[in-house]
Amino acid sequence: MGVTGIGGFFFRSHDPDALRAWYAEHLGVGAGEYGVWDTQAGPSVFSPFAADTDYFERDKQWMLNLRVDDLDEMCEKLRAAGIEVIRKPEWDMPGVGRFARIHDPEGNAIELWEPEASRQG
Repeated sequence: MGVTGIGGFFFRSHDPDALRAWYAEHLGVGAGEYGVWDTQAGPSVFSPFAADTDYFERDKQWMLNLRVDDLDEMCEKLRAAGIEVIRKPEWDMPGVGRFARIHDPEGNAIELWEPEASRQG
């Protein structure tokens, strides 16, 4: 018996309805009733960072990381919707995968992660 996965992610918002709609439209996250989202099995990372990390904005306490199966396609879709996508080769990690970063309308960082295994096949 033990924890089997993340059951939810809850955070404050200045306009919860608008932000929920943005996540549903652009990322397909939380579009179900009460924000329920059926996820696929796969790796998840639970990792506290040092308080002085520069990996994400210093004024934020968290950064959401979403696993994607085709990073290039997702980045194209987001850019077509007018969302700035940041890609830095130094973020990619052999054996782990590729990464991109976007921000939601309230400035929260969202890291998009394509695990290396999803590119094989």
